[in-house]
Amino acid sequence: MEILRVEDLRFAYQISPDKQALDGVSFALERGDLLCVCGATGGGKSTLLKMLKRELTPLGKKSGRVLIGGKSPEEMSEHESAATVGYVMQRPEQQIVTDKVWHELAFGLENLAVPQKEIRRRVSEIAGYFGIESWFEMSTDELSGGQKQLLNLAAVMVMQPEILVLDEPTAQLDPIAASNFIATVVKLNRELALTVVIVEHRLEDIIPVSDKLLVLEDGKVVSFGDTRDCVGRLIGNERLLRSMPAAVRIYAATHDISKNTFPVKDTDEVKQGAPRTDTDMGKNSRLPLDVCEGRSYIENNFGNAIRSESVTDAEAPEGEYALEFKEVYLRYTKDGSDVLRGMDLRVRKGEIFCILGGNGAGKSTAVSAAAGLIRPYSGQIKVFGKKIKDYRGQELYRNCVAMLPQDVQTVFTEDSIDGRHPYDLSGGEQQLAALKIVLETEPRLLILDEPTKGIDVYAAEQMGKKLRELADSGVTVVIVTHDVEFAARLADRCALLFNGEITSCDRAKAFFSGNYFYTTAANRMTRGFYDGVVTSEDAVRLCRLNADKQTVR
Repeated sequence: MEILRVEDLRFAYQISPDKQALDGVSFALERGDLLCVCGATGGGKSTLLKMLKRELTPLGKKSGRVLIGGKSPEEMSEHESAATVGYVMQRPEQQIVTDKVWHELAFGLENLAVPQKEIRRRVSEIAGYFGIESWFEMSTDELSGGQKQLLNLAAVMVMQPEILVLDEPTAQLDPIAASNFIATVVKLNRELALTVVIVEHRLEDIIPVSDKLLVLEDGKVVSFGDTRDCVGRLIGNERLLRSMPAAVRIYAATHDISKNTFPVKDTDEVKQGAPRTDTDMGKNSRLPLDVCEGRSYIENNFGNAIRSESVTDAEAPEGEYALEFKEVYLRYTKDGSDVLRGMDLRVRKGEIFCILGGNGAGKSTAVSAAAGLIRPYSGQIKVFGKKIKDYRGQELYRNCVAMLPQDVQTVFTEDSIDGRHPYDLSGGEQQLAALKIVLETEPRLLILDEPTKGIDVYAAEQMGKKLRELADSGVTVVIVTHDVEFAARLADRCALLFNGEITSCDRAKAFFSGNYFYTTAANRMTRGFYDGVVTSEDAVRLCRLNADKQTVR
């Protein structure tokens, strides 16, 4: 049964009427479909999602139709709109409106005038389903990023929507929390026949479980249909292919020399009961989508001739230190717990240093302290050999230290960027615009907190090239990131921050090769028969080398 139809949808923002943010978008979904919407940064994904929720529709010129259960959003009452379409935003803090977890779960139902008895029943049921009982009474500002986003999802689901819309919900989550969040969304989709529309740039987890894929570029539909078919049609489109899961990228670069056979998992294993379709048996049935299928593809085609081939790793640059932490302790309130607990860290001049770790581990706190924005109560922080407390006035920020914060909207001081208000830009566009502003200060130490949040892989690679150029010119770059693929490609060294202290620090390839969860999909696919692989390019190189050796034999 069809639940959502979009017909020739066109939209231009009021501030830039000559530019089509959406240009003739058309597609339809059946009840219970899980649709992944992907594409380049600024391609119209977030704009499309806002068209599905009347309260979020931006100002501008619109044509075409959106039908939800046969009705346009404009025809729905406020009650219908709130209860029919649930919307989860990219930034968890922007959606939470109350001070307690239990009240956040009840807030939407209270506004819909649901009887108190039913509110108690629904809230207790949803808290149990999402495993929220242990933090049910907590203050919302005490939650980790993963807990906040899970709470947002639960607060939407307690209103029992027919369509769940998610705009990059894992952008601010660490890899483990992001994987758990996606697993929860898939569970809701499969168990409740809930229709899900999700925009994501981190496609490693969502593409293998999505039923359908919608690819947008410059506001137009590039591809729409069953996921495996759609992905197959993207092979040859270099920019969009870069955003696909590692298994797809490796296949695209090696299928010309492979035997092109490997066992694809039955659809019912992947979709939990859905029947095998003609698409699954079609021309792209050999196209791997996830780590398991990718590993089977590599093992069956390239995995026998080369064992324990080590991928060399360039030494991190030696030299004096741009940033030093020594036994740093920091807490936000006198009676609160320590966020940093005796943290030790040294970052060399001219290197790119990435800090990874779970939500709430202290990463943002650490880089805020490095930028002089907050002060530890014990320990010592030095920037270019000088204690931060010895910098006077604005000396620390005059061609010395600059920071791109996680909330990039705090960087904007003008009402217009390229003819659009900064808040009308997509999350990725805001990231790129804010970085450009920060770089105008010409810092020697550049600190970036989640710089790839909300941007596609191609844009992240362009950002990485710029950061590498800066590092080669002598600028030191310190990056807090959940994007392990970005860190694996770019970093000289990486560190893992856990419970307020650095527990691991090594050269990038050694760091990711030794990790089991904080590592790349390419490493998971080749672990045990290709040593040192952390990027899809590493895997492709060894697959081709393996194929050459097999040919010689």
